[in-house]
Amino acid sequence: MNGEPMRMALRVTKALADLQRVRILMMLRQGELCVCQIVEVLGLAASTVSKHLSVLDGAGLVDSRKEGRWMYYRLPGGVSERPVRPVLKWLDEVLVKDEAIQQDAKRVKAVVACKPERLCRRQRERQ
Repeated sequence: MNGEPMRMALRVTKALADLQRVRILMMLRQGELCVCQIVEVLGLAASTVSKHLSVLDGAGLVDSRKEGRWMYYRLPGGVSERPVRPVLKWLDEVLVKDEAIQQDAKRVKAVVACKPERLCRRQRERQ
């Protein structure tokens, strides 16, 4: 017995045991987001958001791609989605009417209207 299913289950439950990571997953329901867009919605440091995204990635709950200077994250699709589909569906059902999740969704819509370059510049100026 190799224990890999147990390790995967523990990675997923660890990833879901944090409010910010659950918020990120719910934001990604609207589509792919750049790290700077997630930072803008959460109001956290980029390093903190990157750590959260690393945990989500390790659990197979997000996929990523790099484009120039920017890292983009999205919910997994295709074959990589199968193991986590029930978890994501459950989160959606449980949290769809949550007030904080609804506020995040509104903020995401406003943030995606901004170009990542502009967001990054604005975030650097605040530091």
